Amino acid sequence: MLKIGLTGGIASGKSLVADEFARLGVPVVDADALAHELTHPGASGLAALTAALGTGILGPRGQLDRKRLRAQVFADPGLRRRVDGLLHPLILRELKTHLAAAPGPYALAVIPLLVEIPASRSLVDRVLLVDCSADTQLARLMSRDGESAESARAILSAQASGDARRRAADDILLNENDADTLPGSVSRLHEFYLELAAEGDVHRVGLQLP
Repeated sequence: MLKIGLTGGIASGKSLVADEFARLGVPVVDADALAHELTHPGASGLAALTAALGTGILGPRGQLDRKRLRAQVFADPGLRRRVDGLLHPLILRELKTHLAAAPGPYALAVIPLLVEIPASRSLVDRVLLVDCSADTQLARLMSRDGESAESARAILSAQASGDARRRAADDILLNENDADTLPGSVSRLHEFYLELAAEGDVHRVGLQLP
């Protein structure tokens, strides 16, 4: 089965694109959703985090205080690497298991940190990048998430650069501000991936849309 890795920077529109693929019947596995499952109370990821970092990262009902943890890791790169080292292997293992069980000619794996986690590249056959300008990302973060300009820039600076993502991509879907074109672009990519899956051709020259 053909496996497509969907990636992109924060606020690039990955979730919208993934939803469009899902509407077309494509199995979608989301690394962020798996990360949330792994950090629910009683799950292995949360156990690993509390064993390493203590219970100060927990809320009053024993749940992970994601806002507190996020603030800590953005303020301390060493802590961020430590947390990543605990969670990423668990997430990749779950991604691999879910992809292996997915039905159909191809599946989509949403991996926001695909470029930052080189091991994740081996799980997929091609990389689809949802791309937009840094100015668009900043505007979306500020309007959607209520981030200040300073905090939005800090979030973007902690991620891989747009150039690094574009170098890693086989296919690119530009997603600035024209939501009307998105379903058509995803439909074209869907037909393209069905062709590749049928022909067993994972190395064909990529598409850039719209």
